[in-house]
Amino acid sequence: MVKTKDEAERRCIVSREAQPKRGLIRFVIAPDGLVVPDLAEKLPGRGIWVAADRAALDEAVKKNLFSKAARTKVIVPDNFVDLIEAGMADRVVHLISLARKAGQAVCGFEKVKNWLADGHAKILLQASDGSERGKGKLWTPEGGRWFGHLTSSELGLAFGRESVIHGALAGGGLSKRVVEDANRLMGVRETIGGEGSTGKGKTTK
Repeated sequence: MVKTKDEAERRCIVSREAQPKRGLIRFVIAPDGLVVPDLAEKLPGRGIWVAADRAALDEAVKKNLFSKAARTKVIVPDNFVDLIEAGMADRVVHLISLARKAGQAVCGFEKVKNWLADGHAKILLQASDGSERGKGKLWTPEGGRWFGHLTSSELGLAFGRESVIHGALAGGGLSKRVVEDANRLMGVRETIGGEGSTGKGKTTK
């Protein structure tokens, strides 16, 4: 991950390397010894940082690295990495929902296509379980981003619908937060649907 000027760094307990905070997940130890993911980075207590990567998180659990970092015995919940993934997905859905309510997001093929055509869209969102043929008819915004790690149901929640395949975000602070949290989610979530979920083949038109 490329570090920008003056960007805060933290040390991952798995790699032991300092990395930009935006690529890491913060954890704290609750009074009862439970390891708690602090996805909003607001909980009190000493932070323990792990790269937003499923393999790194699995290794942290397997090698008991949270206890070593905390220098005390801690409790790691069952299915811990899956719980982290679900929490991260909820955060991204919530941020997209906020963008929608602020008029900074649209969904539906035609609306998204129009935003892309007039340069209003900065981020293209497409459901991981959507048709590859249909998704291939849209393109990544010029100088923008594409994300395809949310399911149609999750995108639907963000837009107040049962199911959404295509969405777009305008620029701005909310979009920046979506990008940061979506990047973390991409590192933790196991891909769904193969090539389309990884963004391979997505080009800027």
